[in-house]
Amino acid sequence: MFEVIVLAIALSMDAFAVSIGLGSKDTTKNLGSKAGIYFGTFQALMPFIGYLGGRGVLGWVDAYAHGIAFGLLALIGVKMIYEGLQESFEEDIKAITHKMMLILAIATSIDAMAAGFSLTLLNVNAYLACLIIGATTFAFSWAGVTIGRYSGTWLESRAEIFGGIVLILIGIKILIS
Repeated sequence: MFEVIVLAIALSMDAFAVSIGLGSKDTTKNLGSKAGIYFGTFQALMPFIGYLGGRGVLGWVDAYAHGIAFGLLALIGVKMIYEGLQESFEEDIKAITHKMMLILAIATSIDAMAAGFSLTLLNVNAYLACLIIGATTFAFSWAGVTIGRYSGTWLESRAEIFGGIVLILIGIKILIS
C-alpha cells in the first residue's frame, strides 16, 4: 500500500502544479474545491482505465511487464521533469471556466492512465488504489490553489520535477523487484 500512496502523491503533482498556477491567477473562493473535484475525479478514473488495459494485455506481455511498467513510469517522469523546466501554460488562460477545468483535468491525468498499468504489478486492490489517487489529487489540488493564491507560482515547476523523479524511482523499484 505504501507504493500506492507514493504513486498517488507523484501523480497528483501535475494537478498540484496547475492548481498553483490557477490559484495565482484567480481568487475565487470555491476554486480550490472546483480544482479538487475536476482533477481528483480524472486522476482516479484514468489509472483505473490503465489498470483495466494492463489486465487485458498482461497475459501477452507477462515476461516483459516489469520492463514495460518501468518504461512507462520513466517516460512519464522524464516528461514531468521536462515540463517542470519549461514555461507554464497557465499564463495563457484568460478565464477559469468549467470547459477549461475539464480540459486541464484531462490533460493532467492522461499520464495517470499509463501509470495505471503499473497497478497490475502491485499486489493492491485497484479500486482502493484509484480512490486513494483521486483523494490525494483532490487534497493536493485544493492545497495548490490555496498556495498559489498566497505565494504565486514559484513552487509550480518544483512540484512537477519532484513528481517526475518519484515516478522514475517507482519504475526502478518495479523493475528490480
